[in-house]
Amino acid sequence: MTTYFQGKTVIITGASAGVGAETARAFAKMSANLVLIARGQTALDQMSKELSTKTSVLTIAMDVSSSVDCQNMLVSAEQKFGAIHYLINNAGYHKRGEVENNSSEQLAKMVDINLRAPIELTALALPYIRRSIAKGGLGGVVNVGSLAGRTPLQGAATYSATKSGLRAFSYALADELKGSGISVGLVSPGPINTGFIMSEIDEVEDIVFSQPMSSPQQVTDAIISVARGDKVEISLPNLSGWLTTISYLSPALRRFLRPYLYEKGRKAKECYRNKKHHN
Repeated sequence: MTTYFQGKTVIITGASAGVGAETARAFAKMSANLVLIARGQTALDQMSKELSTKTSVLTIAMDVSSSVDCQNMLVSAEQKFGAIHYLINNAGYHKRGEVENNSSEQLAKMVDINLRAPIELTALALPYIRRSIAKGGLGGVVNVGSLAGRTPLQGAATYSATKSGLRAFSYALADELKGSGISVGLVSPGPINTGFIMSEIDEVEDIVFSQPMSSPQQVTDAIISVARGDKVEISLPNLSGWLTTISYLSPALRRFLRPYLYEKGRKAKECYRNKKHHN
């Protein structure tokens, strides 16, 4: 596994913090060439300083929902490294709260960043990946989804819809590219112990915390496994993946269990909040 990605070029969106940063560190240890994308150049510079001693790094501050930015990034990446092999669509946006309490701009931004951007960037990147694997080797696309994309989640209806769409796109594209040498899949984690949730803990729906918290390293390990083509989807935790499948297939059971899950999540959330205040 340590040499599987050696010399391969890996694009990671949302790479300046959380899961994206942890994923960049993992690929750096395996000597992959890195193209790190995020909105802020300062955080990207810090990542580059940290990882440049291990591998070659190109950082690009850009908006993943901009078609022009995506096109320019791909050109720059191929010019620097000569090839593009893997795309990790990790960037995400979540404006928490019920639909009627979100502005039109917030709703559109969730759809743009969580669904339209990874679809468009994947479509733009595929010809580059095809050129690279034509020279020998493999390539792939990994989308970072969510358990919220596996079953409807009230209080996060739009976010849930975007992640559900991303999941459907991943499975359909995996079928389209079967036998091409390009693996496609997604990782669907529940709550992750990063700033994405912990910095907004009071706004996060209680039910989210009814599922065990995953670490960025666990999600990163799953991303690497999907990139290798081991599975089309990995849910974290695994048991939660089964539970979301059951709840999706049985809406009545989901509604029956919802009060219990909210209460369980409320208690877990309070524990996380207390730990946060004591640290």
